[in-house]
Amino acid sequence: MSKRLSMPRLLYNLDKRVINVDTGTNVNKKKKIFVMGGDGFCGWPTSLHLSQEGHDITIIDNLSRRNIDNELEAASLTPIQPMGTRLATWKELSGQSIGFHNIDIAEEYERLLQVIMEEKPDAIIHFAEQRAAPYSMKSPKNKRYTVNNNINATHNILCAIVESGLDIHLVHLGTMGVYGYGTAGMKIPEGYLDIEVTSESGERIEQQILYPTNPGSIYHMTKSQDQLLFQYYNKNDNVRITDLHQGIVWGTNTKETKLDERLVNRFDYDGDYGTVLNRFLMQAAVGYPITVHGTGGQTRAFIHIQDTVRCIQLAIEHPPKRDERVMIFNQMTETHRVNNLAKLVSELTGGEIAYVDNPRKEAAENDLHVKNDLFLSKGLDPITLEEGLLREVTDIAKKYAHRADHTKIPATSTWTKDQQPGIPTAQEGIK
Repeated sequence: MSKRLSMPRLLYNLDKRVINVDTGTNVNKKKKIFVMGGDGFCGWPTSLHLSQEGHDITIIDNLSRRNIDNELEAASLTPIQPMGTRLATWKELSGQSIGFHNIDIAEEYERLLQVIMEEKPDAIIHFAEQRAAPYSMKSPKNKRYTVNNNINATHNILCAIVESGLDIHLVHLGTMGVYGYGTAGMKIPEGYLDIEVTSESGERIEQQILYPTNPGSIYHMTKSQDQLLFQYYNKNDNVRITDLHQGIVWGTNTKETKLDERLVNRFDYDGDYGTVLNRFLMQAAVGYPITVHGTGGQTRAFIHIQDTVRCIQLAIEHPPKRDERVMIFNQMTETHRVNNLAKLVSELTGGEIAYVDNPRKEAAENDLHVKNDLFLSKGLDPITLEEGLLREVTDIAKKYAHRADHTKIPATSTWTKDQQPGIPTAQEGIK
């Protein structure tokens, strides 16, 4: 029978250190942490947050997301500064230095291994994957790039950890999308499903297996493959791994990125990279119809960007033991139907809703029920949809509305030739 996940027991000392009783580790210990993909939407605020918490941070990134901006001709709504400016500003404001290496970890294995051997990180946070489902479905070229980049990056990190001989805790940002968007009448568990099988002799045997995946895009398929790579390297080489199945991120800034405009986080609004709630808020702010794909009956899991960085911190502070199986968390705080979100944004902003073709091949409606007990048990106080935070995103969109290219707003990447782009018609407010 598979080993079940044991919850860490914590001891709070008089000097306010938090000790994991099972491992004897100091939760608050300063760690050397590599952030792969630390220039991105989730990676950048996470790097700043962990640096602010006193950890020694090094970003490894090949700046591919910036290159994709050039490819799509759709830059972040917020003006993103060059990496050198970002790092110098953080040093100026916080007194903390963040290291940086420009490495393509999917292609430059020897350079990756070398920097791991030289700097000996305690933990690696893996954001370095192409993260957009629509982009992954845009063309055969995009599909192949997403598979080659994402799977090679993950495998190279795992292989380098083993070859280095170091005890490195890997924290991976996955996606709720590996589960698909159906619940089979139950709450989706955190990674593992209890099953019962009957042997040839009739004996009933209880087991736990990875929850069956049902990816809805090439991007989600690569994250499903990641799970198998993690399971193997954990079983074969005892690599300590935490896999975070994250919901759709909304919001833009965190406490750290608000400190100076030069630290501002990405705000993707285009049809390939913009996340649904941020897109709704941005569309309303610039006078573009709030575009709902299909009926809007799809239910999605959500998390605010501030909670994303907090969850990463909690994962770093509570690693699995070396002989423990992959620790899987559902990194989300709430679920909502897309249509209800559109109505909420419309009521808040006065924006008009346009129902357009759904470019994705998916069910018109679904329910989604998800467990997220593990992060709650570790002290996460979730941020849920609040009018003030929604208005904060709207205010950012209004501030930078002059940077928006309205031709990039519609979702034009289709899943098959039978789907149509999600473009509002002239009758729906587009002239």
